[in-house]
Amino acid sequence: MHHTKSVDHKLVSKEQFILVSEYLEREVLFDVYIPDGTLDLDQLSLLLINDGQDLLKMPFDEILGKLVHSKLIEPLVCVGIHCGPERKMEYGTAFSSDYLGRGAKAGLYTKFIFDEMLPFIRKKLHAPSFKDKSFAGFSLGGLSALDIIWNHASEFRKVGVFSGSLWWRRKGYDEGYNEETDRLMHLQIRKGTFHPWLQFFIECGTQDETADRNNNGIIDTIDDALDMIVALKAKGYTDQHIEYLELADGKHDVDTWARALPAFLQWGWGIRDKR
Repeated sequence: MHHTKSVDHKLVSKEQFILVSEYLEREVLFDVYIPDGTLDLDQLSLLLINDGQDLLKMPFDEILGKLVHSKLIEPLVCVGIHCGPERKMEYGTAFSSDYLGRGAKAGLYTKFIFDEMLPFIRKKLHAPSFKDKSFAGFSLGGLSALDIIWNHASEFRKVGVFSGSLWWRRKGYDEGYNEETDRLMHLQIRKGTFHPWLQFFIECGTQDETADRNNNGIIDTIDDALDMIVALKAKGYTDQHIEYLELADGKHDVDTWARALPAFLQWGWGIRDKR
């Protein structure tokens, strides 16, 4: 008898939805990933992921399926939210747009998540609530995820920032830019408060970019990430709260993020050996 093993991509069911957002004035496409055999979805954690279109290229359902099936992580519901044509307006920091006016719709995107997206998911999945909620994203989508959890800490548990655009700034480099005061996410963290339940996973690749604005031999992506960790620690967060992953040959691309995702999922939802 010829038996073809088709286990891997059958471990997670993936369904695509379209939600018409009044806040964003567009249709939002998103994919819901649910590990097979899970019944009470309200007992599971929910993970929202920006730039959900990138998950399809990985493919994310296989990454998630293998980890759950191997009992390396607990089952969780993941939602990949596709970006729209105005990605640079919708992702960013709601606190302020950047020096070029980008991120001006970040506040509307936050409203979309809470007032449209989450109620829709709860209704569709018949899950009035979830065990807890987390948010992740890549590049500018990572900045957006971080901005949303930082400003709505009571709603979230963890955040995953992959090659995050933490350089997002309110002044151009030729406009009297000041490292200490002009990076928007760092500024928010300095002005924010300590929430002991929050946990941060931050990934950078050593080949994320080549820019090195202060000529210290370290690319800006890594500088900005490490500076942000310093700012978090100044607030009271410790190594218990923060996981930093630096991939030696990591680039600013989907392949790198696909490599980093299992580490993130095992960090956040790993099944600890109970013996």
